[in-house]
Amino acid sequence: MVAVHNYELALTWTGNQGTGTSAYRAYSRSHEVTAAGRPPLLGSSDPAFRGETDRWNPELLLVAALSGCHLMSYLHVCVESGVVVIDYTDAPAGSMTQTPGGGGRFTSVTLRPRVTLARASAGKVDLATRLHRDASARCFIASSVNFPVHHEPTVVVEGA
Repeated sequence: MVAVHNYELALTWTGNQGTGTSAYRAYSRSHEVTAAGRPPLLGSSDPAFRGETDRWNPELLLVAALSGCHLMSYLHVCVESGVVVIDYTDAPAGSMTQTPGGGGRFTSVTLRPRVTLARASAGKVDLATRLHRDASARCFIASSVNFPVHHEPTVVVEGA
C-alpha cells in the first residue's frame, strides 16, 4: 500500500502599503505562513529582490528543508544501523542562478553535516559517514528537487 501524506498551510501577503502592486517599489514582499498549531513564520523575498533581511525567504527555506529532511533521514538510518549519534549540526549552502527575464533556478545545494557519535559507536565512523548516502536516498525533499544535493559530512567521536 502506498501512503499519501498531505500538507496544508496558509500564506497571507502582508505587504500592501496602500497602493498594492501599483509599482515595483510600491509594495513590501512581507508575508506570513501559518499552519495549525504552529507559530507564524515571517517571510519576505531575498534582499536582492527588495526583501527584508530579518525575514525568511523561499530560497533559505528550501535549503533549510533539504537540511532538515536529511537530518531526519540520517538519524533514522543510524538507528537502523546501530550507530548512536549524540550531536548533529549542519552548515548548508545553496546556489541559485538568475536567468534573463527575472527567473532562475537552484543549481545545487551542499549539506555539511558535522556528526558526533557516542563513544560506544567509535568503531562505526566509516559506517556513519556512508550512511549519509542512504539518508539522501530516503530524504523526501532531496528526492523531489531537480538539482544535485551534495554532502560533505564530518563524523567525529565524543571526546576525541
